Amino acid sequence: MFSYCADPDSIEGLTWLSCYLTTGKHFAFYRSILVVLALLAMAAPLAMAFGFLGAMARRAAFAPLRWFGAIYTNMVRGVPDIIFFLFVPIALDQALEWIRHQVKCPDWTEPVRQGNDFVVCAAAKLPLGSSPQWVHETYGFFTALVAFAIVFGAFAANTLYGAMNAVPRAQLETAEAFGMTERKVFWRILVPQMWIYALPGLSNLWMILIKATPLLFLLGVEDIVYWARELGGSKTSQFDYPHPDWRIYYFLALLVFYLLMTWGSEKVLGRITRRLSHGQATAGGERLRKAAA
Repeated sequence: MFSYCADPDSIEGLTWLSCYLTTGKHFAFYRSILVVLALLAMAAPLAMAFGFLGAMARRAAFAPLRWFGAIYTNMVRGVPDIIFFLFVPIALDQALEWIRHQVKCPDWTEPVRQGNDFVVCAAAKLPLGSSPQWVHETYGFFTALVAFAIVFGAFAANTLYGAMNAVPRAQLETAEAFGMTERKVFWRILVPQMWIYALPGLSNLWMILIKATPLLFLLGVEDIVYWARELGGSKTSQFDYPHPDWRIYYFLALLVFYLLMTWGSEKVLGRITRRLSHGQATAGGERLRKAAA
């Protein structure tokens, strides 16, 4: 990074630290922070979409759809998250490869399932063995993203379903009395008002999502936990090169990073709560009315 780093003999004092923190592996560590932020930015709206669809399914008049919504929310919420985080990427990967196998290798005669092995033709593999490294990393990231969306979507569905039921029924009946259709009542009365009831639960869910991002490490994605362990550990047991075990300092940096993330989230969510509380018949709305009086 710096020209003086090319000559180790000229490095003195803290100059060594500037060279150490600008190595290729450290830049990979810094990029992994962007991976975590990208996961949060993409998983949150995707989980909300899953949650909203799940909540609507639980309210559906069509019984099988209502049962599907209940099964989705209860099953995912009742099973440890780590099981879904490990199962979904594997299941999704094998499902996509099986579809590609049927299309690209119709003459294949051997069974795909061979004991514990899942064997498809080389052309059906995802990603292809000849693909560059960034393709493999991107593919792993998106399979992990789907797992996060499914798991947290189930929790969001339960939160949104409760929020929909919390909207006073009298308001919905009044809208119906004015001649609004069921669809208009849902989109113009129920949905705008449910968010103030859903926000406390969604805020907690967002905090849990932030704390769950280190699970990317278990899914094979080189995230900040992976690089903190890789860079912080001593390289050999005989020599302290380039440093002894510094994992405590790297994980302390992760502690600060996550604390800043949650602190900033609390500030933003607090503003959103105050904004949504205006004019609502809630404790927050009552406080705002008294403060304005």
